[in-house]
Amino acid sequence: MVLCVGLAGNRAPASPATGQAVTFADGVAPLLRDRCGACHRPGGVAPFSVLAYPDVRPWARAIRNAVRTRSMPPWKPVPGYGGPFVGEQRLSDAEIDLIAAWVDAGAPEGDRAAAAPPPVDYGGWRLGEPDLVVEMQAPYALQAEGIDVLRKFALPVPVGKRRYVRAVEFQPGNPRVVHHANMKIDPTPASRQLDAADPEPGYEGVTPFSARFPFGWFLGWTPGQVRPPAAEGMAWTLDPGSDLLLELHLTPSGEPETVQSRIGFFFAAGPPDRIPFTIRLGKQDLDIPPGVDEYRSEDRYVLPVDVEVHGIQPHAHYLARRVRGHATLPDGTRRPLIAIDDWDFHWQDSYRYAEPFVLPRGTELAMEFVYDNSIANPANPHAPPRRVTWGQLSANEMGDLWIQVVPRNAADLDLLVRDRRPIELAEDIVGFEMVLAADPNQRMVHDDVALLYTQFGRVPEAVRHYRESVRLAPDSSAAAYNLGTGLLQLGELGEAIVELERALRLDPAYALAHNNLGAALKLRGDLLRATVHYREAVRLRPGDGEALYNLANALMASGAPDEAMTLYGRAIAARPDAAEPHAELALLLLIHPDPARRDAARAVRLAERAAELTGRVQPGVLDVLAGAYAAAGALDRAVAAAEAALEHVPRGRDDVAAAIRARLEGYRRERAAARPR
Repeated sequence: MVLCVGLAGNRAPASPATGQAVTFADGVAPLLRDRCGACHRPGGVAPFSVLAYPDVRPWARAIRNAVRTRSMPPWKPVPGYGGPFVGEQRLSDAEIDLIAAWVDAGAPEGDRAAAAPPPVDYGGWRLGEPDLVVEMQAPYALQAEGIDVLRKFALPVPVGKRRYVRAVEFQPGNPRVVHHANMKIDPTPASRQLDAADPEPGYEGVTPFSARFPFGWFLGWTPGQVRPPAAEGMAWTLDPGSDLLLELHLTPSGEPETVQSRIGFFFAAGPPDRIPFTIRLGKQDLDIPPGVDEYRSEDRYVLPVDVEVHGIQPHAHYLARRVRGHATLPDGTRRPLIAIDDWDFHWQDSYRYAEPFVLPRGTELAMEFVYDNSIANPANPHAPPRRVTWGQLSANEMGDLWIQVVPRNAADLDLLVRDRRPIELAEDIVGFEMVLAADPNQRMVHDDVALLYTQFGRVPEAVRHYRESVRLAPDSSAAAYNLGTGLLQLGELGEAIVELERALRLDPAYALAHNNLGAALKLRGDLLRATVHYREAVRLRPGDGEALYNLANALMASGAPDEAMTLYGRAIAARPDAAEPHAELALLLLIHPDPARRDAARAVRLAERAAELTGRVQPGVLDVLAGAYAAAGALDRAVAAAEAALEHVPRGRDDVAAAIRARLEGYRRERAAARPR
């Protein structure tokens, strides 16, 4: 804005709508405070305050010009296309005319004593006192001049038990330079390790794949924004040991500055009973040639279930010009979701619908983003324009439309997640491969895309990327562990053992490497060494259910059933939803060499739980269940379970089928013998 002083005249203007005189005190002040005061306040991000007349008057003409051109307030969604949204900042034509008339009349103050008092406590927590405050561990020093800075900070979240978050409130710490923020949750050490590797607070670069928005939620901040708390029963889950990855967009002010932001957490009393899901539309094969001014990216998705739509968030970088999202219902009705015709990287936001609405199963969600990579685009960061591909850095480009929905029930949520997630993960692979094609030396990206390939069962591709990670970080125990684990999945036991042993030389306390080395050694027939490494994995991580289970199996194979029995029990306590330890302990309770340690009734309970956890389709589990029923004298149920086991034996496993059939015949003979004659 341009500083304008020396306004002529002091006669109060007439309101264009009412014809009554308008002054700052009785007409303009409430409007400016309501729509502009969150940013334009003492200590705020804007260059001047609108809370008091002496601060406003020198800027009056600039205010008039800004509202007439609708550059302020910065509300981007096109009116009438989607919405209405919670907290809309758009001024009506009448409100703009009122401000213009007031300015044109000399911006009179009116009765200062009659003016409404300024809003209370803008500088404090606007949602009340948080239950937990997390702050950047040290201030970050921002240079006085230069380009914008995109920096990320890993903040530990000290909760001792699972908590449920109904709201977060972000305080920038230095609103002069914090332009916007995103907050993601990382349950792994990945973000923390990247932060620790940089000598300054925070780091620049990619976001680890493990750092995500909470399931079903966006966590972001733009100037003046305070996200309202989640609707009743829709809090999100925060687990102990998680870090908050704070992504800050910082703008140099012309002077050296420091930034130390903090986040307030507000907890709900209990877990949610309605779980939202965010559907991400968008393509990651963006490849925008220089000079092209109408590059389009489109995506579509058909809903497999009914959903209630709660919010929407578009995201792109500098080249985007127009954003569209709409839904086409099964009857052909088209419902607009959002439109932004003058996209601005600096004014991104997420939008919550004032009234959630239902979209039925079969509705097609669609998005279209238009990019301008020509010299005519004033936001183009490249002069002259150059080829721009997908990537997380602002010099790259993105185009996502996140739609927050709530399915009717847990079964529908599960169906939606299973249907949509693989599509989004496959798109992530496309994007990461494009990033690596441009810069093959990004180790974290190699790790992230390898993890995705593993989830799709494409282990050879994962191993290829893990090899690159080892090349880039030969002294990294994690890189060696990842490669060794991938090779183990491929059955390359010799090379897997070499890499896992190297990981342990680099970090002897790497519990996961001990566990997987034990697995490789056991497969190679070296049970003694395998047991040593399993024991070390359990010592380092006493609550690791997988390591406990593996050690129990090794001890069973080496003839130590009593210790194995104890470890199976600990494995079940650590992983109550894992079927394997339930089934193995049930079997041990049936075949223990000491008859006094056998317990058919407990074996039945464990085997029934294992069958439940596997959907009653796993033949090995059903075989154990049949044996438990037989030992408990329930021969009819033993026969039924064995027959079910036979039905689910995979083709080509005649050996398995023959063994189960032999036991089934035995149960039938026992049942016949037990019947009265």
